[in-house]
Amino acid sequence: MPIRCFAKKQIINWKYSDQLFMQNLAPIALFVYNRPEHTRRTIGYLKKNLLAEESRLFIFSDGPKTEADKAKIEQIRQMAKEVTGFKSVKLITRKENLGLANSIISGVTKLVNEYDKVIVFEDDLLSSPYTLQYFNEGLNRYANEEKVMHIGAYMYDLADKNLPETFFYRAATSWGWATWARAWKEFEPDIDKLIRQFDKQKIHWFSIESSMNFWKQMQQFKAGKNNSWAIRWYASIFLNNGLTLNPSRSFIHNIGHDGTGVHSNNENTYQVQIAQKPVATYPTEIKEDPKAYQAVKQFLKKRKGSLFQRGLRFMKQLQARYQVKK
Repeated sequence: MPIRCFAKKQIINWKYSDQLFMQNLAPIALFVYNRPEHTRRTIGYLKKNLLAEESRLFIFSDGPKTEADKAKIEQIRQMAKEVTGFKSVKLITRKENLGLANSIISGVTKLVNEYDKVIVFEDDLLSSPYTLQYFNEGLNRYANEEKVMHIGAYMYDLADKNLPETFFYRAATSWGWATWARAWKEFEPDIDKLIRQFDKQKIHWFSIESSMNFWKQMQQFKAGKNNSWAIRWYASIFLNNGLTLNPSRSFIHNIGHDGTGVHSNNENTYQVQIAQKPVATYPTEIKEDPKAYQAVKQFLKKRKGSLFQRGLRFMKQLQARYQVKK
């Protein structure tokens, strides 16, 4: 289990008065498409972060899939041109539609090649005022720890409220995350190469002892039923015996579970209260926290609820899809 206590002097050394730290903040990549209101709220919360004024923001705007998307895409691009509150803001526009996965892969690759690290947001993520602090501390603290490959800012509403503030875990969450160039170079986009490296035992542990459908997501990608970059990134981390840093209380709330997201349904299973205080302690032992692992596994096992609750949620999702089509 990670050691939670640090000497007071050690904690003070990580305060943000450190000029060198302030000059070395990670760039923020924000990926947007055709949801102006979600994007407006995401940027609004991001601007409230304590390190926003010292951070570079790169807004990646994908091209339209259809004629119907053009007006909203243009609305978002005009909004992006007027964004203030950051050290700099750069809008990167695409003429063609890359799709979310290819947009994220190319954007992250571009920024880690230039800055050696990156913080990644999509257009439906509300953040705590301390989210950028958490990311930048983690990026600096574990920069040379090869086993630490990913920093996640979202965490489920776990039942165990006595977990350490931050912990290492095997799986990678994709709702607000950060990484380094040294880790991203291990990303394997080829699903066949990834699948070939799994055996029955690895599938079991990859799926958190069958409590989450991660392996199903891999199979669905191979079958062309999803286009997830995130499942391939997690598989790349897992196969490299990597770890991810996570908070026990979420610094992110996803507002995309209203039927508008690429990979999201209309549901409230993953709703959380955003943390309103900064992280003070980080793990010093580079290993998965067994207590946190069990807490996450229990959440994943129980997340779907009873048969009645599943049926009710399914009906709501069908209703939302019908309303979107109308």
